[in-house]
Amino acid sequence: MAVAFSALSWLASVAQAQVPAQPKLVVVVVIDQFRYDYLTRFRQDYHGGLDRLLSQGADFTNGFYAQVPTVTAVGHSIMLSGAMPAVSGIVGNAWYDRAEGKVVTSVCDWNVSVVGAPTPKRGDKCADSDPASPQRLLVSTLGDELKDAHPESRVVGISIKARGAILPSGHSADGAFWFDDGTGNFVTSSFYMEKLPDWAVEFNNRKLAAKYVEQKWEGFPKWDFHSFTSPYAKLPASPWGNELIEQFAEAAIAGEKLGQRGATDLLTVSFSSNDYVGHAVGPNAPEVRDMAIRTDQLLGKLFEWIDKNGGMKDTVVVLSADHGVAATPQHAEKMRVPGGYVSGDAEEVVQNALTRSFGKGAWLIPGAGETSLYLNWETVRKAHNASGEPVEEHDIYRVATSALLSNAQLHVARVYTQEQLANGVAGDFIAQAEMNGFYAKRSGDLNLVFEPGYMSGKSGTTHFSPWAYDRHVPMLLMGPGIKPGRYNENVQVNDIAPTLATLLDLQTPSGSSGHVLPVLTR
Repeated sequence: MAVAFSALSWLASVAQAQVPAQPKLVVVVVIDQFRYDYLTRFRQDYHGGLDRLLSQGADFTNGFYAQVPTVTAVGHSIMLSGAMPAVSGIVGNAWYDRAEGKVVTSVCDWNVSVVGAPTPKRGDKCADSDPASPQRLLVSTLGDELKDAHPESRVVGISIKARGAILPSGHSADGAFWFDDGTGNFVTSSFYMEKLPDWAVEFNNRKLAAKYVEQKWEGFPKWDFHSFTSPYAKLPASPWGNELIEQFAEAAIAGEKLGQRGATDLLTVSFSSNDYVGHAVGPNAPEVRDMAIRTDQLLGKLFEWIDKNGGMKDTVVVLSADHGVAATPQHAEKMRVPGGYVSGDAEEVVQNALTRSFGKGAWLIPGAGETSLYLNWETVRKAHNASGEPVEEHDIYRVATSALLSNAQLHVARVYTQEQLANGVAGDFIAQAEMNGFYAKRSGDLNLVFEPGYMSGKSGTTHFSPWAYDRHVPMLLMGPGIKPGRYNENVQVNDIAPTLATLLDLQTPSGSSGHVLPVLTR
């Protein structure tokens, strides 16, 4: 009997020894607007966190997004849900909500209030300063699955932008915090808590944002913060926005004791300032290089802080970006490649075409989408053709599509209608990206693909397209359970969530369409 008991004890100890220890902390870093080639173009200048990730981690050199639009809210929602907009419902930074009859942002929620700053008055449209929550995200995230399996785990999201803090951390997060440029405070919403935690109040009381307003960005004197109405409005478009994020992340790690409590915790950190700067000057400007180098240094500082507060040896780090960016039309012209600012107005072109064919009326919902047009269906339902018969839906799409494609000033390469996408569109990677980005209740009625290099506006640059410069982003993983190396196969950002779920022995997030990356050692 004693021998049998001894054998069972031995088997139990062997089984226990074979169960790998889980990491104490998972840190997911999202750099807002960071193309993959920033890793290679500026490699010799990296000596901090990016250098550590590239030297000691797994580098997926061909990580792509597979949907449109390639914008902040969509990228951040995909990162830890693994879900395409077609499933998550996050079809853009903003869209026209047909049920509410107005344009909404991806996270605005007037059923909650701002915590840490005054709640603004409600306007006709949702604004970035409005109260926010993840209620428009229709799927679970890694953080949700972690909290479901291990309620003692802590999940925290941090960013300058509300959507950058909320969408990666998910519904069950213990807190998502973002920057309020009216007060210079980091705030949250009553969706998470009724008052800020003591550590966040102490951080805000340090008034770091006020100090940064007076600080010069050496070498780039054209950035004049004093020319703006709010003293903090332009702060995010400088290195100091990212410095605030890193310091707030340090405060969160210490205040919440992340990675120090015997449970696996999750921290998502989105560095937003790279995006503000990149929009203004484009990927080939010295400011963008400077921002990349500074981001490397900040990551190094954050990793050192984690080493002192729990230890990097028990920490898994994942770094990616929410999208890339196009070269400025000025740079495209210099390189003699196609590109330019669109001189026409797509809404005006469609409005005029439908008026000519079917009579006067407000045919579109103005300003409702980023690369999508929303038809005013009340006008469409009342419309009649020259014979006095009701206008058919496909006739509206036919006339609008023809007008868009035939206008040389618009540089529209393709138009995908709600009718087409609802029935399913087969084809190349562009068609697939349109399908991946389509959610019928929220997506536009006319979805435009511009020719490579072409964009709206008159200065700077942007991102939104299915072209490689907007889709190709870093995917770096490092820590216990991750096999270092350079991996050149094509992968998708959707693969991050199921990979981490597998590493942590969690249920895969509900809408995930990704695959587990070939990088796990356990």
